[in-house]
Amino acid sequence: MEGQAKQAYFVNEAYNHEETPPTHGGGGASGHDTVHRRKSGNSKELQLDMHGYQQNKKGNNMNNNNNNNSSNMDFDDILPLIGEFGLYQKFLFICMIPFSFFVAFVYFSQIFLTLIPEQHWCHVPELDGLDVEARLALSIPMINGEYNNCYMYDVNYTEVLAQGKVMADPKWPQIKCRNGWSYNYTEIPYSTVATEQNWVCDNAALPTYAQSIFFLGAIVGGLLFGWVADRFGRVPALIGCNMMGLVAGVGTAFVSNFWQFATMRFFVGFAFDNCFTMMYILVLEYVGPKYRTFVANMSIAIFFTGAACLLPWIAYYVADWKLLTIITSAPLFLAILTPCIVPESARWLVSQGQVDKAIGILKRLEKRNGRSVPEQTYQHFGDSCRRMRDQEMAQNASYSVLDLFKSPRLRRTTLLLIVIWMAISLVFDGHVRNVGSLGLDIFFTFTVASFTELPADTLLTFTLDRFGRRWLACGSMVASGIFSLLATVVPVGVYSAALAIMGRFFVNISYNIGLQWAAEVLPTVVRAQAVAFIHIMGYVASIIAPFVVYLANISTALPLIILGLLGVLGGILCLLLPETLHHDLPQTLSDGEEFGRGQSIWDFPCLAKQIDDDDDDVHHDDDKRNVKGDHDVEEVRSTAFVRGTQTGASLTASTRGELRSSILRRSVQSRHSTKL
Repeated sequence: MEGQAKQAYFVNEAYNHEETPPTHGGGGASGHDTVHRRKSGNSKELQLDMHGYQQNKKGNNMNNNNNNNSSNMDFDDILPLIGEFGLYQKFLFICMIPFSFFVAFVYFSQIFLTLIPEQHWCHVPELDGLDVEARLALSIPMINGEYNNCYMYDVNYTEVLAQGKVMADPKWPQIKCRNGWSYNYTEIPYSTVATEQNWVCDNAALPTYAQSIFFLGAIVGGLLFGWVADRFGRVPALIGCNMMGLVAGVGTAFVSNFWQFATMRFFVGFAFDNCFTMMYILVLEYVGPKYRTFVANMSIAIFFTGAACLLPWIAYYVADWKLLTIITSAPLFLAILTPCIVPESARWLVSQGQVDKAIGILKRLEKRNGRSVPEQTYQHFGDSCRRMRDQEMAQNASYSVLDLFKSPRLRRTTLLLIVIWMAISLVFDGHVRNVGSLGLDIFFTFTVASFTELPADTLLTFTLDRFGRRWLACGSMVASGIFSLLATVVPVGVYSAALAIMGRFFVNISYNIGLQWAAEVLPTVVRAQAVAFIHIMGYVASIIAPFVVYLANISTALPLIILGLLGVLGGILCLLLPETLHHDLPQTLSDGEEFGRGQSIWDFPCLAKQIDDDDDDVHHDDDKRNVKGDHDVEEVRSTAFVRGTQTGASLTASTRGELRSSILRRSVQSRHSTKL
C-alpha cells in the first residue's frame, strides 16, 4: 500500500502468538512463576490447542474453579469457539472495501491533481490567432532540438507579424515567460491545479512541497488520532480521521493559491493510513488466528490494489481536477455509518475495564455465527481479562524508546531497523511517484505498477514462512535496486518502464516484510513505542521521496539511480539483522540484547532441520518445560530468566505505530496484556 499504506501491508499469522502470562501457584516446588514463549513460525503453529484447553477446563471444574489463576483465556482462545471466520466476519471483511478505496484515494489522488504536461510553453497573447506550430516557431527558443518551457523571445510581436515573419531569429533577446503558459493537453486531457496556477519553471517545485506537506500531516494525524483511539475508542477515531479527510478533500476543490492547497493537503494527510488501518485492525481483531493471514493480505491485495488501479481512470474520464477531488473525498462520508456495522474494539474495551461490554460484543458475534458457547466460558474469559488487566496495571514499568539505545547490540539493531525502514519507505514512495517520468502514458503505467501489489502480496503469503525474513527482505530489496538501475541504461519507454515496474514489484515485497520484521525483533516491553518511532521515521523518508522524484527535471535517470542504490544498500543491511522465523521472540530488554546472538548470515530457515512430529516429549522441571509437537514449540522459563518482564507498552505510547498495522496490535498484546 499504504505505502504502506499498504501499505501495505502483509501480516504474518505466525506473529500472532506471543508470550503467555506468568502463572501463579502452579506445579513446581520452587514456586517460580513461568512465562510460556512461542516461536515465530508458520500458520501451522497457530492452531489452538483445544485438547490442552479442555484439560485445563476439566481440571478447573474438578477443583471447583479454585485454580483459575493457573490458566488465563484470551481473545485468541475464545474466537475459535464463537467462530473464527463465520458469517459475521465475512460481512466485516466485505465492509473493508470502502475503507480500502478511501486510503488509496487519499494516498494517490494528489498525483493526478498536480499533473503537468511535459509540453508547455510561454503564452504570447499577440499570437493567439496562429496555430500552435506557428506560435512556437515565432516565439519560443529551441534547446537541444526542443522548445524551451520557460523562455520566450523578447520582441514586439505586433511588429513581427506586420513584417510577415514566420520564423524567429535565434539572435533575438530572450526573457522569462511574462503572460503565463500554454499547455498541450493531448496526453493529460484536463487542466489540474498545477496548470491552472502555473506551477512550472520557477514554481515547478511547488507540487513537490505540497506532497511533502501531506506527509507532515500524516505524522501529526497519526499522533492525534492515535491519542483519540486510546482515549475514546477505535470507532470514534476511525470516524474522526475520515471526516477530516472528507472536509479537507472537498475543501481542496475551492483553493485559489498554493498555500491554501498545501493547507488542505496537510489536513487530508491526517486521514492517510488511519482511514483504513483503524478498520483493518478492528476486523482482524474479530477474525480467528487461522484466517488472519488471508484476511490481512487479501484485503490489501484485492481491495487496495483494485482501488489504486481504478483511480487513474476516474481521473482520466472525469477530466476535471476539482470534480476529481470531490469524487475521491465524498465517499469518506460513509465512515459515519461505521457504528452501525462495526463493533468497537473488544480489546480496547477490556483495556478500559469494560469487560462486560466486550463480552456482549462476543455474544452477538456468537449468535450471528450460529454458535453456542457456555456461559461458564464467558465467565472464565471475563475473569481472565480482569485479572490480566489488574496484573498489567500493577506491574507495568516505565519503558521508552531510549531504552533501546542503552545496550550495544540492541542499539545496533534499532539503528539498522530505522535505516532499513527509511530506505524501504523512500524507495517505495519514490517508485509510486516516479511513474510520470518513465516515458509512457501515466494512466496506463500507474495502473500496471499498482497491480504489482497483488502478485507481491500473494507470493509473500506462500514464501515468508518458508524462507524467513532476512534473506527474503535482502533479496527483494536488492532485486528492486538492480531493476531500478537497469532501467537507467535502456532507452526511455517500454523497456525502462518495464524494468522500473519490476523494481516496484520487489519493493512491494520488502515493504510488506519490513514492519512485521521490526515488530518481531524488538522486545515486547518497548515494541509498540519502538515500531511507532520507526514508522514515523519512515514518514520522514517519504517526505524526502517527492524531492528525489523532482530530480527527474534535471535527468530522468537520477531518481531511478538513487532508488536503485538505496535498494541495494538497504538489502545488504538486512543481512545484519537477526532472523526471527522459528525463534523465540524477545520479551525483555535483556532478551532483545541477546536475540540473534550466534546466528550466522548464512542461516536459511528453509534448510533448518524440522522437529519430528512424533517427538512429543514433555519434560517437567521446576523452572523449564519444553513441549515439542507439530511445528509448535513452547518454552517455559522461570521469572528469574524473564526478569523485568512487563506487558507491551501502552497504546498511548504506541500512537502512530500501532495504528499502522495489525502486526503491531498483536505485538503489543502479549499473552498477559489485554490492550490493543
